Amino acid sequence: MKIDPDNAAGLSAQIAGAIRDAIISGALIVDERLPSEAELADQFNVSRPTIREALKRLAAQSLIRTQRGAFGGAFVRHLSYDDARPQLVTTSTLLLSMNDVSFDTACEARFTLERACAPMSAARREANQLEIMRAEIAQQGAVDLSDEAFCASDVAFHRALVDGAQNPVLSYQLAGAIEAMQPLMNMITFTARSRAEIIAIHTDILVALENRDATATTEHLHRLEVYTKQLAHVVMDAKRAKRESGAVSKPDTEVAH
Repeated sequence: MKIDPDNAAGLSAQIAGAIRDAIISGALIVDERLPSEAELADQFNVSRPTIREALKRLAAQSLIRTQRGAFGGAFVRHLSYDDARPQLVTTSTLLLSMNDVSFDTACEARFTLERACAPMSAARREANQLEIMRAEIAQQGAVDLSDEAFCASDVAFHRALVDGAQNPVLSYQLAGAIEAMQPLMNMITFTARSRAEIIAIHTDILVALENRDATATTEHLHRLEVYTKQLAHVVMDAKRAKRESGAVSKPDTEVAH
């Protein structure tokens, strides 16, 4: 493991990257103890505070765990899909927020990925996934449910659908599509959507999965995509019309003064 002192990146970031690369390559394996802070400081020719900062970076990425006592130290952590999911969701959210991605493009990607799970979910779903979806539909129908709670329930419903495919790699990969994209889509469409319409489509999806009907599940997900895009266009057209109306009326106001 080496670093470049002349590299613009901070030393702690380089050290964290070098250790991360060693873990990914298998040079460091799960539960293996890392060298001590003093040994790492000698190895990289840096101070111990720099090593501590590098280890903090690795811990924040859930790549290492620390243990106190005579047999303590820093150890390579077994990284589960659940551990990695929040990082993927955060990264996906930032990418969507910071880049010029159209609503239709994001919506297309999100539903295309979910529809890919439909056949597997129809074939493999278990009672617990169906129960989660059933409970979320019931919650979505509550008259006093806030928009934030409705959004969270919406995400939980679709996450259960994806988890029904019984493929942890797909569940992880789709976390960004569902848990990042879905809230952003809801932020845009919530003023125009009909909860009753969404609940109706969710119910049709649930029934299709109960019947192990992959074709119907896919069709209802497509319905939801079309409806979501229509809502977004209604909202965005209304905002555009309001801006244009304001631009036209503003000169008249100024003349009146």
